[in-house]
Amino acid sequence: MKLCEIINVGTELLLGEILNRDAQILCDRLAAMGIPVQRTSTVGDNPGRLREDFLQALGRSDIVILTGGLGPTADDLTKEVIAEALGLPLAEDAAQMAHIEGYFRRRGLSLVESNRKQALVPAGCTVLYNENGTAPGCFIRVGEKAVALLPGPPRELAPMLEQSLLPLLAPFGDGVIVSHYVRTAGIGESRMAELAGPLLDMQNPTVAPYAKEGEAYLRVSAHGATREAAEALCAPVIEQLRGALGNHVYAIDKELAQVVLDLLTEQGKTLALAESCTGGGIAARLTECPGASKAFLCSFVTYSNEAKIAMLGVSRDTLEKHGAVSAETAREMARGARERSGADLAASVTGIAGPGAEGTDKPAGLIYLAATDGARMLEEKLETARADRGYNRVAAAKCAMALVKALLS
Repeated sequence: MKLCEIINVGTELLLGEILNRDAQILCDRLAAMGIPVQRTSTVGDNPGRLREDFLQALGRSDIVILTGGLGPTADDLTKEVIAEALGLPLAEDAAQMAHIEGYFRRRGLSLVESNRKQALVPAGCTVLYNENGTAPGCFIRVGEKAVALLPGPPRELAPMLEQSLLPLLAPFGDGVIVSHYVRTAGIGESRMAELAGPLLDMQNPTVAPYAKEGEAYLRVSAHGATREAAEALCAPVIEQLRGALGNHVYAIDKELAQVVLDLLTEQGKTLALAESCTGGGIAARLTECPGASKAFLCSFVTYSNEAKIAMLGVSRDTLEKHGAVSAETAREMARGARERSGADLAASVTGIAGPGAEGTDKPAGLIYLAATDGARMLEEKLETARADRGYNRVAAAKCAMALVKALLS
């Protein structure tokens, strides 16, 4: 089995200024081709360190993929460093130069002289043309090994990977790796792993537990000669996990938001939301899914008490007696959202996102939720015991969607 290594180039990655999505995209697609990634690393815009890391990677791996550092500025040095390390001169590629000139001409811009260096590529490489930018990629054979250079922006990297690089890497693949995700709700990672029991010790497929904000899931991965063979290995294990975890399993692979929207659409029902501490976060998750407009009507983002009263009809007496962060308020928010929107179902969330108590005597991570279809009211109280604002908001959003799913199931 051929081994692959990824080097992500860019000081901005080391400073935490941007999220490194390139490694995620590459690892996912390469695994599906039967090319396991054994290591990923990040190096800043430093020629000496980049050269050292590259040569070490090439010495221990069959494939080395580098991302970033292919732009026109002085600190974009990936192409130059790798060409020098491999003893290859840079030469202008006429087709790439024409592409760059056309790119600027179509936008009514003058060609910046520094962009001309993007037409220089290592001699003898296969140029991976970029339809979404001016930085070309490169594929270089080094004996039995391969080196690939890809642009850093994901919107440029992803299509170049699919259209140009993966076909060139196909001969390096060894079968297919298939992964499925057994997604659960209402159970923690440790209990989930306990119920999975001896399945976690399997070798092919492998079963691995993971935890995210407000959710725990199991990844089932199998290696086979073909996709069909790998799927056949996964299927019985997924069924065993379904049996062991019971109603905690809400879907295989699908995210909770998509599951909720599919159920709403299948049943011909609509949903409205009343959000306080999540600030529209539940609506954002739902509307990320294609076709959300078929079932999702609206979200009332009522951050203040006055907004809860005016927009949802929450009683001032309830707010004064129990507070905005209370089960009573959550219930009235859900009822108000349903009645004022005309939706079949509504869900609400109100809580202390953190990191502080926000002027109350209640702890960060205390969140009340409710969901109603008019006849039933389901409720949940979350106590995350965390001061992490982002975690609490995500956990609350997922819990709200789980309540809606319970009403629909």
